[in-house]
Amino acid sequence: MRALLSKAVGGPDTLELTELPDPTAGPGQVVVVVKACAINYPDVLIIEDKYQFKPPRPFAPGGEIAGLVESVGEGVTGWGVGDRIMGTIGNGGLAERIAIDPSRMFRVPEGRSFAEGASLVLTYGTTIHALLDRGHLKDGQTLLVLGAAGGVGLAAIELGKAFGARVVAAVSSEEKAKAAKRAGADDTIVYARAPFDKDQSKALAERFKAAVGKNGADVIYDPVGGDYAEPALRSIAWEGRYLVVGFPAGIPKLPLNLTLLKSCDVCGVFWGAFAARDPAANQAHIDHLFRLWEQDRISPRVTETFPLERGGDAIAKMAARGAIGKLVVEM
Repeated sequence: MRALLSKAVGGPDTLELTELPDPTAGPGQVVVVVKACAINYPDVLIIEDKYQFKPPRPFAPGGEIAGLVESVGEGVTGWGVGDRIMGTIGNGGLAERIAIDPSRMFRVPEGRSFAEGASLVLTYGTTIHALLDRGHLKDGQTLLVLGAAGGVGLAAIELGKAFGARVVAAVSSEEKAKAAKRAGADDTIVYARAPFDKDQSKALAERFKAAVGKNGADVIYDPVGGDYAEPALRSIAWEGRYLVVGFPAGIPKLPLNLTLLKSCDVCGVFWGAFAARDPAANQAHIDHLFRLWEQDRISPRVTETFPLERGGDAIAKMAARGAIGKLVVEM
């Protein structure tokens, strides 16, 4: 089988397309023929050894897949050859086959593509955990979403609307603003690219405040970080919740006096650890997502696909913050 491997620390250009032996299903495992692998920001970080987890090399990036069960190992029940599956695996998805623990798998519903299936669980799982468990988002509240045209950003717009919020989407281009509107955003802000000086930061804060309204944003969903964080925090409501999701623009330093003045919370969002620590609560969220998906209230937006040999290009586009919606590598 072919796999796109990280053999040394570096960017997407260091990945090597390599022939490997086909995996076999050990006890408690299934072998999946990978049909699609979604690209997420952790794929940018993991090959540079900047992610929370550092798998031993060589390894294939790609933590979100969909495909077909090819073989079933001893002790596995409930799954059979030919079953259409989707799931999160941490890494290893940029390969034609992979042996995985079936506890990480879910069935791809009839009528849904493998590309869609590969794009749901991580993105929407992170976001539903963020909005409900960490942000306590309620009907009628205001949600400000930064980086709103990326995979998690669009998921936040859709889920925010599903939960009854008014959603303000902040993006870096008019094209991305249109994508946010199509996903259901009530209002959009197009901000400039950082870095910002003091005056630019203050001006962006005023734009955020104007967009969210005089009471401020009850919940701020931030998968961007960097110089965008402080202006957003200045627009938060009294007792608002600021959700720390990711840092493609850099790790910010927030002035903590703002949290005192607004009596607000800054909340970290680490979905992978949550799912491992409380699998029952995570399964309840996944079930909720599947119901919303069936009702067409959420829908992964796959905007570009790549062949396996160009998987590095997909990761490079993600790193450059050029993606709208989901980028997917198809085998």
